[in-house]
Amino acid sequence: MKHTRGRVVEVDSLAAFDLRLARGVRSLDGWHLRGLDLTSRGPILGKVEVAGALFLGCQFGDGDEGAMRDRGAVVFPTIPDAPVDSYRSKLYTARDLYDVTPYDRSFDARAHAWSQRPADPDSALAQALHDHAVDEALGRWVKDRRLVGVMGAHALARGEVGYADAARLGHALGGSLVVATGGGPGAMEAANLGAWLSRQPGGVLDEALGMLAEVPSFRPDIGAWAEAAFAVLDKWPDGGESLGIPTWHYGHEPPNPFASAIAKYFRNATREAILLEICDAGIVFLPGAGGTVQEIFQDACENYYADESSVAPMVLVGEAYWTEQVPAWPLLRALAKGRPMEPHVHLVDTLEEAAGVVSGAGTSASERRHTNRS
Repeated sequence: MKHTRGRVVEVDSLAAFDLRLARGVRSLDGWHLRGLDLTSRGPILGKVEVAGALFLGCQFGDGDEGAMRDRGAVVFPTIPDAPVDSYRSKLYTARDLYDVTPYDRSFDARAHAWSQRPADPDSALAQALHDHAVDEALGRWVKDRRLVGVMGAHALARGEVGYADAARLGHALGGSLVVATGGGPGAMEAANLGAWLSRQPGGVLDEALGMLAEVPSFRPDIGAWAEAAFAVLDKWPDGGESLGIPTWHYGHEPPNPFASAIAKYFRNATREAILLEICDAGIVFLPGAGGTVQEIFQDACENYYADESSVAPMVLVGEAYWTEQVPAWPLLRALAKGRPMEPHVHLVDTLEEAAGVVSGAGTSASERRHTNRS
């Protein structure tokens, strides 16, 4: 049970409901009640004012649901056949998503399979309400946290140099900032892994990387890939927090278990926009392909129209990659020229430089060279 802004009171457990009413509450105006089994609470509901209350996915006794509506409450019923809680009040954990084995029986797999069925009004409503609920939960979670995004290739395999680099970046950043990623495999998993182990010395990270390299990819067996991650989590359970924002839109990319909080959406466009929006400490872009390039210029668009107070740093890692192989840097610099964002876009060659930029640890010679290049 917790208070939010103004008169809104969120009630997520029957115990909290009973405690409130035992204290003499006579009006539920402004209450948001989520997922409560109120089938035996009809008599007490009949004694309080319910106008202005919002019942989300609650169960009622015979005739009580209609009575609530007649008395001025707003009732959103449970949506039939939806495997997700459309009114959930908190973010997911990896154990929520990987709740059972084998993987194809897990909650994550069931939700994806359901989302791929032909659309109907009920499923569309359930998905929209779910994503709104995740939005609300994420808004509460990020409050008072300073987040830095790490973007990069989803195709990086465990055991590759690029994977280890992304993990070391997450390890460096996780000590002072909350790392946020797209929540999937590859560089995203590696950055969340590094953040999880940021309280441990670098030798522990090396050991974990060795354990994970035994199962390099989620293909052909997502279950084995996830089990290797959970073995690391079980060995070092006291991890640092980080955020993953995956999507069931990309069901072929399973969520990585190393994010301590997971905001999983159905709509990828919503997920992409929110991930960029919440990274107030900036975003580090590791070498990647189409998705990473899209994220660079989506972020650039936000910064292009922002005033000085709203611009967040953009750090591209890999001079040769971003100027020759995938020459996003020249276009980014051209867009930034003369705008408030200009001093906040950086091209660096090392992970240490990238961490220094977003952690405010100073400006390297390489960074100054590229930031000031005309």
